[in-house]
Amino acid sequence: MGGHDVNAIAPAPSAGPDAAAAAPALSVVVPIFNERDNMAPLHDALTHALQLYGRSYEIVLVDDGSDDGTRDVLRELAAVDPHLQIVLFRRNYGQTAAMAAGFGAARGRTIVSMDGDLQNDPADIGRLVDKLDEGFDVVCGWRRHRQDRAVSRLLPSRVANFLISRVTGARIHDTGCSLKAYRSWVVRSLHLYSDMHRFLAALGVGLGARVAELPVRHHPRRAGRSKYGLGRVFRVLADLVGIKMLIQFAAHPIRWFTILSLPLFLLAQLMFLLGFVKLRGTGALEWLTDHDMAAVAAGAVATLAAFNVFLLGFLAELQVKVSRFFRQRITTTAREAAR
Repeated sequence: MGGHDVNAIAPAPSAGPDAAAAAPALSVVVPIFNERDNMAPLHDALTHALQLYGRSYEIVLVDDGSDDGTRDVLRELAAVDPHLQIVLFRRNYGQTAAMAAGFGAARGRTIVSMDGDLQNDPADIGRLVDKLDEGFDVVCGWRRHRQDRAVSRLLPSRVANFLISRVTGARIHDTGCSLKAYRSWVVRSLHLYSDMHRFLAALGVGLGARVAELPVRHHPRRAGRSKYGLGRVFRVLADLVGIKMLIQFAAHPIRWFTILSLPLFLLAQLMFLLGFVKLRGTGALEWLTDHDMAAVAAGAVATLAAFNVFLLGFLAELQVKVSRFFRQRITTTAREAAR
């Protein structure tokens, strides 16, 4: 369940023996935080849409440490609906941790994620899953006509979408839309932390997933208040560095760390050149000036830094190779044991 300690999850009441009888075709994962007034309407809308769609389903609601009575409503709903599974956090860990826990609890071959504020429309779930069946691995919702405040929601979202698209190469108009459909192998292959839920499409591209985008409806918030703001942009900037490394450097890290070390190595040679040219001009070590020594010292520090960056790439490459070796050994052993 990446991103949080498993001990932080309180056990949820059982939804009944029928719910666990067979894995459903479709799992809908919804992270929840302080959405008490939206829970009953959300449950009704999801149930109506999924029953009309006609596939076997389950609804996984993850309460991210709500303190407004949301979890009491969830317990009441789970007691009467065998399709409903709830996960309860003892404190607030954030949307990414809640989504990771929901993905871990979901049993469906197809997994859909969405927000719990009723701004996403459950009626769009069928369209996303049908698009997935056309041969895609991830289908992202695109809130083309968003019903949010311009300064606190639309502006940060547009900035984040632009940065994510440019840096990761995932050409998605609306990376922040939680309404997405996935083949289960995609989300089970990811380790989520920080605010990585915004980068699921980009991470999927890094795994080789085929990604599509589909316009979806977006409604004004009915109750409660938004949990997002301008501060989200700065978290996105920080996470983008990690995402860039994961997508482009993971396969052969030593190549990229070598490239990163080259500027430091060239800087070191320049510093040494400046220092020793003046040294040769003086003719003796005792005539070195402070400037000369500063250049030589800077060259030594840059050389050490370049070596450390290269060594980090070597260790990362070694870890990747060792991980692949043991993964192949485990897979081979399991196949032989199954014969």
